[in-house]
Amino acid sequence: MAAQFHAILITIFRLSLWLAILVVIFVPLERLFAAHPKKILRKGIGADLGYFFISTLLPAAVISGPIGLLAWIIHRAIPSHFLAITASWPLWLKALAALIVSEIGYYWAHRLSHEIPFLWRFHSIHHSAEEVDFLVNTRAHPVDLVFSRFCALVPIYVLGLGGPQTPAGSLVPILATLITTTWGFFIHANLRFRFGPLEWLISTPAFHHWHHTLSGPINHNYASTLPWLDRVFGTHYLPKEWPTAYGTEDKLPDSLTDQLFYPLNKPARTVQAAPASE
Repeated sequence: MAAQFHAILITIFRLSLWLAILVVIFVPLERLFAAHPKKILRKGIGADLGYFFISTLLPAAVISGPIGLLAWIIHRAIPSHFLAITASWPLWLKALAALIVSEIGYYWAHRLSHEIPFLWRFHSIHHSAEEVDFLVNTRAHPVDLVFSRFCALVPIYVLGLGGPQTPAGSLVPILATLITTTWGFFIHANLRFRFGPLEWLISTPAFHHWHHTLSGPINHNYASTLPWLDRVFGTHYLPKEWPTAYGTEDKLPDSLTDQLFYPLNKPARTVQAAPASE
């Protein structure tokens, strides 16, 4: 018990250090290059700080067991010669392939979270933010986060890009998760950065801010790092201007505790019907 408590304290310390690094990087940038002028201590920042720790500690503990079991099953169900092919790839190729297939898995998990009312109850917590900055990346109900992360990791294991050696998986799925999570802070940031022609290849704050819009077309821009997936599936939307309002039509509670229980007590209204192509 003492050892487990010590491990938790170390994890919290590491998360606090990571949070400090994010603050040092993004707060000055958001002040200098803000897409929308706003206060640093904006509405909901206390809850988002709580989500920062919950969204890291709880989902990782919940998903490690199922992922380990999934990897074990897959490596016995899929022909060994197929797994041997991907296992022989160099690390860079495995990482690139894992990033693409995990993005496809995440895209559909994210899209279903908008289109299926039960999943939207949990995902609406993330969209309840009325001001979007880097810390909103962590505003996610644990159920929503576990579902999307599981769907992102499944294709990696199906293709043999991740190994079942440990419950948490091999280096490749860890790298893919680390890349997409880190990029998530950037695309949520209150930054007016645009990448020009590269915006079709890699996501930007503008791309994801339009996903959070309350002032324009919704049900668009589901990808986290690869916006061309939205072009492929007809859900891409990226005009030159920026959205003027964010949030959800339903009023969600402000406190962290109430938000965690909100999906169980009062279902959120479904988002608007099927997304339209750009």
